[in-house]
Amino acid sequence: MSYIKNEVKQGVTIHKINTNKFKTNLFSVFIATPLKRENVTKNALIAAILRRGSKNIPSQDLISKKLEEMYGATFDCGIEKTGDNQVIKFYLETINEEFLPEKEELTKKSLNILFDLIFNPLIENDGFKQEYVESEKNNLKQIIESKIDNKRVYSFERCIEEMFKDQPYGLYKYGYTKDLNSITPQNLYTHYVELIKNSKIDIYASGKLEDDSIFDIIKENEIIRSLSQRQAIYVQNSEKTIKIDLKETQVVEEHMQVGQGNLVLGLNINVNGEDSKFIISVYNAILGGGANSKLFQNVREKQSLAYTAGSTYRRQKNVIFIRCGIEIKNYEKALNTIKEQLEDISIGKFSEEDINNAKQLISESIRSITSEQDTEITYYYGQELSDTFISIDDYIKKINNVTREDIEEVAKNISINTIYFLRD
Repeated sequence: MSYIKNEVKQGVTIHKINTNKFKTNLFSVFIATPLKRENVTKNALIAAILRRGSKNIPSQDLISKKLEEMYGATFDCGIEKTGDNQVIKFYLETINEEFLPEKEELTKKSLNILFDLIFNPLIENDGFKQEYVESEKNNLKQIIESKIDNKRVYSFERCIEEMFKDQPYGLYKYGYTKDLNSITPQNLYTHYVELIKNSKIDIYASGKLEDDSIFDIIKENEIIRSLSQRQAIYVQNSEKTIKIDLKETQVVEEHMQVGQGNLVLGLNINVNGEDSKFIISVYNAILGGGANSKLFQNVREKQSLAYTAGSTYRRQKNVIFIRCGIEIKNYEKALNTIKEQLEDISIGKFSEEDINNAKQLISESIRSITSEQDTEITYYYGQELSDTFISIDDYIKKINNVTREDIEEVAKNISINTIYFLRD
């Protein structure tokens, strides 16, 4: 496997991942823009509108027909929140030309269709097609309103919202229903034009791409050539981001008809440094990263206080979230047991076996990145946004170099920012 990137023009970059593991090529386009309250709903809606059709392929039926003609190629898109960026992502996967029954320029054809769907939208009356806009507004409304149906996900989102109140990361990636009424085909298209003009655009090609012809194919595409040079104005995703640092832990309790309580803790990590993310990753794995972790063993297994217990490290914001599904009556005991685990790690009450298990868990996870094309692209895109680069092998070496003293130092600089509890 090899990875190369090449800037077409400022703010537009091509990334090539040459791999022999797959019989498919995967082409992806990521459009990154700063998370803003006034635009978050529009951006989520734009992703759905573009999927409906372009000027040259104006309906989903025609898109499906084109994909079928390309040996069953697949196309999809979505919305992500990566640090303080809202990212619209598009994927088109097709068979590698080497495995076609007869020679055909399938790579070029695939990229032409992908770029057409993203950058050449169907326009009517100086706006997007009204039928598509109204339909997708209803669909987006359902997505936003259904957030509450999964109480575990809802609790996690609410903790983030409270912890990052009035900050970009506190925004919901799909936006807000109250914004939908004011969106028209015309003002949405106007926003789309500005979005394309000012966002960071990254184009990824993954597959058996041994020469550099993919760079020429993309650079020579008329649509890509027509994109304006822009300033990369997206927000960086790492320690540069300012976050809340409450002097006292805030506790948020929400009542709803639930049979199970959902407890989420947001932790501040007051440590920065070139290799801190690797140390924090090991710390998090010891705390709640798997079946051998402190949270799983003590909160769930030994004391039977939780149905689920674990933690997640959000590197882009340098925070950890602890998530537990508990019986409501166990709230105080579960919370105290969680705090005990945080304290124990800070005073060195963890074994070499804990460290080794954590490192093995992370290493296996990192090695598995190359087993899926979209996962591998996501790995490199995360590094692109944070303006860093480290190979998978070097990442594992960094993890293995973490010491007990490193972990204890991180543990001493972790504090509980927010406690969120969803109960009856």
